[in-house]
Amino acid sequence: MARPGSSFVCQACGARTRQFFGRCSGCGGWNTLVEQSEPSGDSRRRRPVAAAAAPGADGAGTPGRPRRSEPIQAVGDRPLQRLASGYGELDRVLGGGLVPGSLVLLGGDPGIGKSTLLLQSARAMAARAVVLYVSAEESAQQVKLRWRRLAEDGLGDGESEGLRLLAETDLELVLQELETLRPEVAIIDSIQALHDAELGSAPGSVSQVRECAAALQRIAKRQHTALVLVGHVTKEGMLAGPKVLEHLVDAVLTFEGDRFASHRLLRAAKNRFGATHELGVFEMRGAGLVEVSNPSELFLAGDGPSPGTATIVACEGTRPLLVEVQALVSPTSYASPRRTATGIGTNRLHQILAVLEKHMGLPLSRFDCYLAVAGGLEVEEPAADLGVAAAVVASYRDLTLPAGTVLLGELGLGGQLRPVGQLELRLQEAARLGFARAVVPRGSALGPVAAGLGLQLLEAATVAEALVAGLGVNPAA
Repeated sequence: MARPGSSFVCQACGARTRQFFGRCSGCGGWNTLVEQSEPSGDSRRRRPVAAAAAPGADGAGTPGRPRRSEPIQAVGDRPLQRLASGYGELDRVLGGGLVPGSLVLLGGDPGIGKSTLLLQSARAMAARAVVLYVSAEESAQQVKLRWRRLAEDGLGDGESEGLRLLAETDLELVLQELETLRPEVAIIDSIQALHDAELGSAPGSVSQVRECAAALQRIAKRQHTALVLVGHVTKEGMLAGPKVLEHLVDAVLTFEGDRFASHRLLRAAKNRFGATHELGVFEMRGAGLVEVSNPSELFLAGDGPSPGTATIVACEGTRPLLVEVQALVSPTSYASPRRTATGIGTNRLHQILAVLEKHMGLPLSRFDCYLAVAGGLEVEEPAADLGVAAAVVASYRDLTLPAGTVLLGELGLGGQLRPVGQLELRLQEAARLGFARAVVPRGSALGPVAAGLGLQLLEAATVAEALVAGLGVNPAA
């Protein structure tokens, strides 16, 4: 049983109970219940809370008047003034920039470059706005060293006078600084390191993260401050803390990439002020993160076509990317063949191999198959099916696809080729990078834009027809 004034809280889902159990009844996690002290009513009343006000026609409230509903047509319009972050790739993912009063949660693996990205963006925004950078994990001297290293690109100290630094973990002091300074943008690095003295739990626990984020949200909405929270991730790659944190914020961004590679990918998993699944591409260099203006060249090999490779056009939000798919097919030494995929779902690879074996007569069940997407990009859309099938067949027959050929199409279980979305956008990107031929599903809706690109469009109704058109030979013969 819990001691008086305390309870057991699940560190995974936030479920609360008065008795300890080995398994949480809310999420089913084992050994996730931790005893935490509950704040008293007097301590909770110490923090000032803004008085409730009734919204008027212009969106403002009247003090002393209870809040009441009103017709939606009577709600006043307020222009959406976005604040540019200083980086076009970050603005793309945010939907055009930071919105005043919004909360943005940025997560990523340790050392991936979250603090570097936000400090660079803070330096750029400080030239035209007041920015508060709260460092809860590093000392002020550590942040200053990173700031000086990033300042080697020529930005003078005088151009960053609007950037204010606060190295503090106490939530009450952070709230006081926000009330006094009233910055346009505030960055909290990180939310797991903040500590509310009114709660008896340790920093980073479910209750601490939830209460600190809620307190920051209230002051950000009241002062129209754009708030950026840095969040930790678990070993599974998910954002740490309660799920209510993701529902509380307006945008959830994930910063990912291979720590052995130089490029980083910024994705939007949730965005109340813009499109989701947008992609921003950065490159990590000695002086910090640099935007990649042409990411298609990053995911294409520069040594020309080789056996077992095919080129596809993947769409990440509104951005088309040319990506090289590599396959290796070799005889198996085991009773069951090995199937390994990097960047493509393994189940998707199994389905494509089954279709090739069924409808083209290729004995792939006796061969190991290894598949990889160049550059470490994760491709989830089915438009990559035809490119995967072409790479597998080319490796099996030791063939090389003609240079300048892209393959686009979704593969059905009956061997048929299905149309893909945003086909004209994909073809425009292929033509811009000098590709001359494109294998597309027959019956795809193509407008006059595609006709003027100068691409040779090879239409196919089945996977067999598409591979014959792409490879130039019949791989089943």
